[in-house]
Amino acid sequence: MTEPLQWARYHWRRLVGGTSRDDDDRRCDYSSLLACGGKSSRTPRLAGKHRVVVPHLWPFQDEYEKFSGAYVNNRIRTTKYTLLNFVPRNLFEQFHRAANLYFLFLVVLNWVPLVEAFQKEITMLPLVVVLTIIAIKDGLEDYRKYKIDKQINNLVTKVYSRKEKKYIDRCWKDVTVGDFIRLSCNEVIPADMVLLFSTDPDGICHIETSGLDGESNLKQRQVVRGHAEQDSEVDPEKFSSRIECESPNNDLNRFRGFLEHSNKERVGLSKENLLLRGCTIRNTEAVVGIVVYAGHETKAMLNNSGPRYKRSKLERRANTDVLWCVLLLVIMCLTGALGHGIWLSRYEHMLFFNIPEPDGHVISPVLAGFYMFWTMIILLQVLIPISLYVSIEIVKLGQIYFIQSDVDFYNEKMDSTVQCRSLNITEDLGQIQYLFSDKTGTLTENKMVFRRCSVAGFDYCHEENARRLESYQEAASEDDDLADALGGSLGNMAKPRAQGGRPAPGGRLASKSPRRLAGAGEAAGDAAGPRQAAFSSPIETDVVPDTRLLDKFSQITPQLFTPLDETIQNPPLETLCIIDFFIALAICNTVVVSAPNQPRQKIRRPSLSGMPIRSLEEIKNLFQRLSVRRSSSPSLASGKEPPSGVPNAFVSRLSLFSRAKLTSPVEEEGPQLSESPPGASSSACCTETESRNGGAGASNGQVGPAAEQPPASSLCYEAESPDEAALVYAARAYRCTLQARTPEQVVVDFAALGPLTFQLLHILPFDSVRKRMSVVVRHPLSNQVVVYTKGADSVIMELLSAASPEEASLEKQELTIREKTQKHLDDYARRGLRTLCVAKKVMSDTEYAEWLRNHFLAETSIDNREELLLESAMRLENKLTLLGATGIEDRLQEGVPESIEALHKAGIKIWMLTGDKQETAINIAYACKLLEPEDKLFILNTQSKDACEMLMSTILKELEKKGQACPKQASLSVDLLQPPVPQDSELRAGLIITGKTLEFALQESLQRQFLELTSWCQAVVCCRATPLQKSEVVKLVRGHLQVMTLAIGDGANDVSMIQVADIGIGVSGQEGMQAVMASDFAVSQFRHLSKLLLVHGHWCYTRLSNMILYFFYKNVAYVNLLFWYQFFCGFSGTSMTDYWVLIFFNLLFTSAPPVIYGVLEKDVSAETLMQLPELYKSGQKSEAYVPLTFWITLLDAFYQSLVCFFVPFFTYQGSDIDIFTFGNPLNTAALFIILLHLVIESKSLTWIHVLVIVGSVLSYFLFALAFGALCVTCNPPSNPYWIMQEHMLDPVFYLVCVLTTCVALLPRFAYRVLQGSLFPSPTLRAKHLDRLTPEERTEALKKWRRAGKMDPVTSNHAGPSGDQAGRRPPSRPSAAFAVRSATSCAVEQGSTAL
Repeated sequence: MTEPLQWARYHWRRLVGGTSRDDDDRRCDYSSLLACGGKSSRTPRLAGKHRVVVPHLWPFQDEYEKFSGAYVNNRIRTTKYTLLNFVPRNLFEQFHRAANLYFLFLVVLNWVPLVEAFQKEITMLPLVVVLTIIAIKDGLEDYRKYKIDKQINNLVTKVYSRKEKKYIDRCWKDVTVGDFIRLSCNEVIPADMVLLFSTDPDGICHIETSGLDGESNLKQRQVVRGHAEQDSEVDPEKFSSRIECESPNNDLNRFRGFLEHSNKERVGLSKENLLLRGCTIRNTEAVVGIVVYAGHETKAMLNNSGPRYKRSKLERRANTDVLWCVLLLVIMCLTGALGHGIWLSRYEHMLFFNIPEPDGHVISPVLAGFYMFWTMIILLQVLIPISLYVSIEIVKLGQIYFIQSDVDFYNEKMDSTVQCRSLNITEDLGQIQYLFSDKTGTLTENKMVFRRCSVAGFDYCHEENARRLESYQEAASEDDDLADALGGSLGNMAKPRAQGGRPAPGGRLASKSPRRLAGAGEAAGDAAGPRQAAFSSPIETDVVPDTRLLDKFSQITPQLFTPLDETIQNPPLETLCIIDFFIALAICNTVVVSAPNQPRQKIRRPSLSGMPIRSLEEIKNLFQRLSVRRSSSPSLASGKEPPSGVPNAFVSRLSLFSRAKLTSPVEEEGPQLSESPPGASSSACCTETESRNGGAGASNGQVGPAAEQPPASSLCYEAESPDEAALVYAARAYRCTLQARTPEQVVVDFAALGPLTFQLLHILPFDSVRKRMSVVVRHPLSNQVVVYTKGADSVIMELLSAASPEEASLEKQELTIREKTQKHLDDYARRGLRTLCVAKKVMSDTEYAEWLRNHFLAETSIDNREELLLESAMRLENKLTLLGATGIEDRLQEGVPESIEALHKAGIKIWMLTGDKQETAINIAYACKLLEPEDKLFILNTQSKDACEMLMSTILKELEKKGQACPKQASLSVDLLQPPVPQDSELRAGLIITGKTLEFALQESLQRQFLELTSWCQAVVCCRATPLQKSEVVKLVRGHLQVMTLAIGDGANDVSMIQVADIGIGVSGQEGMQAVMASDFAVSQFRHLSKLLLVHGHWCYTRLSNMILYFFYKNVAYVNLLFWYQFFCGFSGTSMTDYWVLIFFNLLFTSAPPVIYGVLEKDVSAETLMQLPELYKSGQKSEAYVPLTFWITLLDAFYQSLVCFFVPFFTYQGSDIDIFTFGNPLNTAALFIILLHLVIESKSLTWIHVLVIVGSVLSYFLFALAFGALCVTCNPPSNPYWIMQEHMLDPVFYLVCVLTTCVALLPRFAYRVLQGSLFPSPTLRAKHLDRLTPEERTEALKKWRRAGKMDPVTSNHAGPSGDQAGRRPPSRPSAAFAVRSATSCAVEQGSTAL
C-alpha cells in the first residue's frame, strides 16, 4: 500500500499547490477558440489548458474581463453564408470541383483572340447555368437554416442581471459564460451549465435528453456537492467560487472539472452536475445554474455535424472515366492541331488559305497548329460532361425522396421512416459485399425479459413465467401467421414477434390484436398519460415468481436479524444470499422512480412522506435525515478529504451517516453498452445482525407484483437500459420493490423486512472496459459498508475472493456455489439468454475511508480523470463473493431470420459482432439463420497468440481438404483481393471467435491468415468484442479485401464501427440516437435492411450507372460530329452548327431525359427483387458499370456519330447548300438517335418518360424555328435564318433523319434483342417474370429456385455429423470442429475472459 499512498500524496499536493499557477498562460491559450469567428465546426480541442469560469458579477469584474475573451457567446449560426459573402464563398466552394475549374479555364481561354472559337458570352453560358443552379440550391438550404437559427436565438430565458439584482428575461443569444440562469419545469436548457440549486429537497434535477440523444426516459442530475444542503435558492451575489474545467469538447458522457471556493477548497465536478443545452427540465419546479459553455462550444453544437458526405464507389469510377475522356479530348485536339498544320503547309503559298496578319507577317504552320490545339479544346469542350455532376446530384435527391417515401419502411409505433442522412452514396447500397451487424437491439428487440436466475447455487427456472411468455407469443402468432421456428428451445427465439419496446413493425402489423404487448402501450398510454417509460411493456414488467424461490422468501422474517438473543444462530448462507441477491437487483442500477399517471411530477420518498413510521429506529433515522446531510454526490466522494492523520474523525462521520435512510442515485452510467452485459453485483456472504421490526412475511400464493403490491403498481421505473429495467421488475415480483431514489439514499420495500433505506455512498458506473457497475451503500441491517456489483460473468468470476484457510467450510461452500453457478451460466447461454453475475463485498469503515481518499483525488482531477477513476474502481472491485446469476431473454425482432436468409442468398457475407457470451451468440446466430444446422462450425478460443496461429492453421488445413472438390475456392494466401468464397459453394462453414482471440487475430502478423480463414466461411460471429475491436474488424476487412462494407448497430458502442464502414446504418431503437446520428442511413428495424439493399440499393446502382454511361455516350456521340467535320474544313476549328444550338443541345435538349431515367427507371419490380435476392449479385460485381462497358459505350458512340455525319454528308454531297443547312439534319438526327438510344436502354417506360422525351423534341424544334425566324445576322457571314422552316418542307430532310436514326441504332437494338432472346441475363429473365400472370409467376419462381439449387451442386458434400444436423447449436466437441491447443483447452465453456 505504500506506493499507492505515495502516488496519492504526490498528486494531492500537485492539485492543492497548483491552484493559482499559469493563469496568464491559460488566458493566452483561449484566443485560439475564437479563430473561426464564433463557429466551431472543426474538431474540438481536447488537450491544452483548461477553461476557467468566473461569475459574470461586479465582484469578479476584473477577473471576468481577463477570461471573457476566451468565451464564445450563446448565439448560434449553422449557416454557411451571409448576404455579403454568399457569392464569393459559394463560388470558392464550387470551384473546388475539378470539372468546374476546367470549364472556367475554357472560358478564360476563349477570351484569347488567337484561339477564340465561340462568342465569349456563349462559352460562359454552360458554366454560368451550372453554377447558378447549384448556388440557388445552396442558398435556399442556407436560408432555411437561417430561419431556424433565428427562432432558436430569440428564445427567452431567465438570466440574473447585475444591475437590477434579479432574474430578467433575456434572449438565448445574449447569454454568456458566467451568467446565472434560472429555469422552471418543462423549460429547455439554453447553454451548458453547472447545477447549483434545485427546488428538490434532495438536490436532484430530472432532465429529458430526447432533444440530444433521442432517449425519452428521465435522467437525474444533481447539485454540486456542498450546495445541495442549502435550504434557500442560491444567491448569485453571494457566490464567491470559480470553476475550472476542461476545454470545450463533444463528449456527451464526460465532464471534468472542479469548483474552487474562496478558501481554496475544491469540489469535483462530473457530468452528473452538468445540464446540457437542448435538454428539458422535468419533474423539478426550478433550478439555477452557472453557464460554463455557450453557443458553438456547447456539447450539443459540437456534436451537430449535419449530413455526412462521402464519395461513392461509382462516383470514383466516373471520375476515372472523366480522366479518360480528357485524354481522348487531348488526342482529338492533337489530331486537329496536326491536321491544321499539315493543311497549311500544303497551301502555305496560297494566301486564300493563309491570310497574313495586318502587319504582313504570316503565321507559320507550326504556330498555327499550336493555336489550333487550344481552339479545338474550346470547340470540343462538350466531350467533358459539365452537366453530369449536377444531374447526379439531382438524381440522388430524387432517389432519396423515393426511399424515404416507401411506406414499407414506415414504423407506426415510432411514427418514423427510413432516414437518409448521407446524401450522395445511395448507389453504394447496391454493391454491399460484407455486412457487420450488432446483435442486441439490432437483430434482437432489446426488450429484455427476465427468464431464469441462479441464487446460491440453486437454479430457478421460473416455469410459470415461461408459460406466461408463451401465451403472449401465441397471441402474437395468431395474427402474425409466422411459422419459421427452430426446434427445441430455439423456437421461441426464431419466431418473429411484434412485441413492443423495440420499434414495432408498421403497415400490416399496426392493427394486430396483442396491442397490450406494445412497449409504449397505446392502450396504456391513453389511460396513463401522454408518455410511458421505456422498457415497460407488460411482457417485460409482469414477471411471475418461481414457486420454489417464493417458498424460501416466506422463511425470511425480522427475527432472523435480531441480535439481542445470542442463542439464535446466524441466518443460513442461502437466505443471506437470496436477500442480498434481490437487494442488488433492486439498487445496483440508475433507475429513476416516478408516478405513471403523472410521469413528469416529482414523487416523494415513501420513507419520509407517505409511509407510516413503524419503529423507534425509523424516528431516529428521520431525525438523522433532517439534521445531518451527506456532502457528497453519488458519483463523487462521500465526504471531503480529511486532514492527514485524522482518519478516525472521518470514519466516525461515516458511521454517523450510516444511520440515515438514503435513496439511490442516477449515476453516470456512460453510454450503457447493451452489447456487454451490465456489471454484476458483488456481495460477500454477510452476517447482518442489526435488529429490525415490522413487515409481514411474504405469502406463498403471490403470483405477480400487481396483486399484492399496491404501492409498487403505482410506481413507474425509467431505466437507461432494458437490462436494468428487467432486473428491477424481477425484484419487484418478489416484493423487493425499489420505492424511491435520491442522490443520498435508496429505499427498498423488502417483503417481510419492510422498507429498508440504504445510505448511498458511491456509484461506480458501467463502462465497456470494466464491463460491470457497482454501488457502495451502508446496509441498514448490518450498519456495514457493502459493495454490490453486477456485470459480465467472464469478468465477475475473475474477481471472486479465495477464502482464508481458517474459513475452510465457508470456502468450500463458496466454491460449490461458484461451480454450480458456472454450470447454470453455461446452460443459460446455450438457451440464448443474456447472462449477468451478481456479487458483493463487505468493507470495514477503515478500508472504505482509505479507498475514498484515493478516489476523491481521482474525481477532482481534470487530466487523466478516466484513467484514475478506472484504477480506483479496480482497487474497490476485488475479492467479491458470488451471490448468483440471471438469465435474460432478448427476443429476435420480427423478420430477422427471413432478412438474413435473403441477404445470404444475395451473396452478402454477414458478420455478427457482439459483446455477449460465446454460447449466447451461437444460439442467436442459429435462431436468426446466420448459421444453418448443416454448417461446419469452427471455434477460435485461445489464450495466446501462438495458440491462435496454430489453431487457425489447423482449421485452414481442414477446410482446404474439405474444399478441394470446389474449384472456385481461391486462397487468400495467393491474393488478398480475391472475392469471398462463392455462396453457392458446397462447403458451408461458420466461424466463432472470442474477443481475446480476436485481439491476437487483429495483430498484423496474423491478419492475412485470419482473413483467409474467414473467406472460407459463410458467416462469422465475434463474441465478447469491444467497441474498438468492432471498428478494427470492419477496417481490416474493408482495407485488405477491398470490398464494400456495411455496418449496422443501434447503440453508442456501435458508433465507431458505423463510421468506419463504407455505409453505416443506425437502428433508431431503445438505445437512443447515438448510432443514428453517426450513420449514413437510419432504419427502425433490421428487417427493413433487406428491402433497402435488395430493392432500393439495386435500383439506385443500376439507374445511376446507366445514367452516367449515357452521359458519356451522348457527349462523345455529339462532339464527334464536330470532329468529323474538321476533316472537311481544313481543321480550322469551325462548326457546321450555330453556337447557340451547340451549347443548348447538351444543356437543355438532352439533359432532362437521363435525369428522369436516373430517378424512375425500374429494371425489375420490387416484388421480384425481394423474391429473388440473387439478382443483387450483379451490383456486387459492378456488372452495370465496368471498364469494358465504358469502352463499348464509347465505341458505340463513335459508330453512331460516324453514321450521323456521313449519311447526311453523302446525301448532300455535290449540292450547293450552305454550312448551317448541312448542320441542321445532323443536329436533328443526332437528337433522335440520342433520345431513342435511351428508349432502347430503358426497361420501364412510363408516361413521364414519354412526356419528357416528347418535350425535349418539341423544345428543340420550337427553338430552331424561333431562332431561324428571329436570328437574321447572329453569326455572319453565315446565319441560321429560316433554315429549319425550309427543311420541314423538304422530304429529303425527313428521309435523311429517319435513315440516319435507323442505321445508327440498328446494332444496339439488334444486340439487345439477341441478348434478351438467346443469352438473357438473370435481370432480364426476372423482368420477364413481371409480365406473367400470378399463377404462371409462382410456377416460374419455383423453377428458378430449383434451377438455382441444382446448378452449383454437382455432388453431395460430406456434410456434418448427425449431431451437427440437429436444430440445436453444437455444444459438444463432437458437434463442432472446435480444435483447441494445449493453451486453450483449459478455457471455460463459453466464458472466455476479455
